[in-house]
Amino acid sequence: MGIVVSLVVVITGTPLLIRLVHRLHYGQYIRQDGPQSHLVKRGTPTMGGVAIIASIVLGWGSSALYRYLHTGEAPSGSALLVIFAMISMGALGFIDDFAKVRKRQNLGLSVGAKFAGQFVLATIYAVLALLVPTKSGFPSAQAGMSFIERPFFSFAFAGNALAIVLFVIWANFLMTAWTNAVNLTDGLDGLASGSSMIAFAGYTFIAFWESYHLKGAGHEGYAYAVSDPLDLSIIAACAAVACFGFLWFNSNPATIFMGDTGSLALGGLFAAMSIATHTEFLAVILGGLFVIETFSDIIQVGCFKLTHRRVFKMAPIHHHFEMLGWSETKVVVRFWMIEFMFVLVGLMTFYADWAGRSGLLL
Repeated sequence: MGIVVSLVVVITGTPLLIRLVHRLHYGQYIRQDGPQSHLVKRGTPTMGGVAIIASIVLGWGSSALYRYLHTGEAPSGSALLVIFAMISMGALGFIDDFAKVRKRQNLGLSVGAKFAGQFVLATIYAVLALLVPTKSGFPSAQAGMSFIERPFFSFAFAGNALAIVLFVIWANFLMTAWTNAVNLTDGLDGLASGSSMIAFAGYTFIAFWESYHLKGAGHEGYAYAVSDPLDLSIIAACAAVACFGFLWFNSNPATIFMGDTGSLALGGLFAAMSIATHTEFLAVILGGLFVIETFSDIIQVGCFKLTHRRVFKMAPIHHHFEMLGWSETKVVVRFWMIEFMFVLVGLMTFYADWAGRSGLLL
């Protein structure tokens, strides 16, 4: 139900959003120092992330409403938390997009203002994650077990002040890192939406596997102490389908861009999913393409400041290949293939961890 509703909402809602943005003249402004082929994209409707967010919320919401009406089961705390992370970061992105439109340039909020907003929202999320009860009895940020599940530290002592402070710092780092990583990837038609679709498809499988092997479920093998993973699986599936449907309009030549509204929302959702499923380090593999894009930008800026020389013709790295003469479509499709391989490696790593702890590899 969630998948169907998400797909219907994004397929029918995006054209309505395009017409609205056209009427309001909220078009994209293109950086002048970028590839000259991108200048023709000036004026393309932006803020398409609104359609993505709405489709995910309504898709998951419809499934939650159905379960509540038929079983009396209320939405889980874990699901509400990751939805909050997505909507709040998407709202920050919307403010940034609106600032670009008002200024009539490609720069919206200042770097400091954006980081301040991310810090406040990530801190609120982290505090709520330590307070909101869940159906499985664990706070959302609690009960880490294996290296794959909780590589940094355990919250069996969540009442300890040091543990709380560390978690808030950790959540801030993850939220900031992933929102900016997806935002950097959103530079070519369909690149961020297609890559996010693949990444969230991976998380759909991971969360569902954790729900099937949840502690106390009675299944053989290693059991996960994760809060409400079935709800998380539904949200991840809705996110993958929302990106799939949006790609119909966002593929080259794009008729709408997701903007910071979409990229920050998807980055926030990805970070929150990694925290909720206790797979923060595994997420580095699952979102491998986003990591490459981020490090290419860091390397470019760092080397230029130290040596006044550029490693890439242009950063992030997808622009480097454009400058080498690759067509935009070729760059996007090949980068999708790279992200698909990262997700496959991530899923194999996840399964190998479960199989090893279940004794199947002995």
